[in-house]
Amino acid sequence: MRISTRGLAKLNREFKGWLEGDRIDAFFREFNIKFAAGHWCAGDFNDRFAPDGYNSNNPMFRNDVIGQIERVHAAGIRAVEFHERVFIDKSYRKDPAKIREVKDALKRYGMYCNNMNINSWSDPKWKLGSVCNPDKAIRRDAHALLAQAAEIAKEMHCPTVAFWPGSDGHDYHFQMDHGRALEWYIEGCTTLASHAKRHGIKAATEPKMHEPREMSMVMNTVSKAALVCLAVNRNVGGKIMGVNIDYGHEQMANSNPAESVYMLDVVGVEMAATHINEAKPKSNDEDRIAGSGDWWRMVEYIYATIDVGFNGHFAEDQFTYRDDPTEAMALSREFFANIAKRALLIWKERDLLIAAQAKGDGPAVLHALKRAVLSGEPIGRKGR
Repeated sequence: MRISTRGLAKLNREFKGWLEGDRIDAFFREFNIKFAAGHWCAGDFNDRFAPDGYNSNNPMFRNDVIGQIERVHAAGIRAVEFHERVFIDKSYRKDPAKIREVKDALKRYGMYCNNMNINSWSDPKWKLGSVCNPDKAIRRDAHALLAQAAEIAKEMHCPTVAFWPGSDGHDYHFQMDHGRALEWYIEGCTTLASHAKRHGIKAATEPKMHEPREMSMVMNTVSKAALVCLAVNRNVGGKIMGVNIDYGHEQMANSNPAESVYMLDVVGVEMAATHINEAKPKSNDEDRIAGSGDWWRMVEYIYATIDVGFNGHFAEDQFTYRDDPTEAMALSREFFANIAKRALLIWKERDLLIAAQAKGDGPAVLHALKRAVLSGEPIGRKGR
């Protein structure tokens, strides 16, 4: 975000009350809030209960990448995250025609790509893992996939390329050698970071507790991801790899997302990107509409990103199976804007928060912040 005294003064004037419609655009411009959505958020969704897709009976629902771009645009969002799988053929080779097609569509709608994700799980080839696969030949292919993803990210003018290792992990105790798997994962991330560095972009790893692996994924917490990033950055000679914090994944781990933001800042690992959505604590990866859960928790998260100077994109990563995806993306954007405004209201009077924190008194903090968090009003000087 970009925070100025002039902008903060507008919070109580031009951005007073509920933000919606064009006021969200003005708010994002004023504070340089970069907002995005994964192209998958705008697609059809299927699960084991509806394997053909929840929109499969709608002949008007265009589910290719161009249709997805159109729906992201209709939701009022200018930046799109992609999976590199969109840009490759069945032999895993980069497809220049697909790159041109997507670039043309983005230009037509005045949009851009903010992050390139890597799909290393949907092909049966990766069912036992990618960079942590017990088969050395498949691990080698995974490294090639990561290297190519960085190249595609550069061609699509993405500032980051991110690796979420969907199938790397285990379902049963003793199924994998955890030490060896971690070494393999660091090797894979080093390959990704090396190629990202070569192309002048940043890399990220995205942790998640489990799912699709039932016991645990190899990269399951932000703290473990931070250790991997420190090792990888030593290997490549620079702060190239950071962490993509997924808000819902933090909920799954029953972790406070704000704490993870500060932890990365303290140990010197960049928060390279973030995904926003919603899930219940200790649940599965629900990927519901961002802001549909605990606002205190999400306000604190966004406040933390402001406090450490995060300047990346807040990107929707949601699977709203039974809902209209355009409406779900637009509502998530609206909720996020109003939650971010509350975080900025607190930041504007952060001396009051700091004073309350210094007392170690819970009610003192809640009194100081209650108007901002619950009503979107200025904190005020009385606090009670």
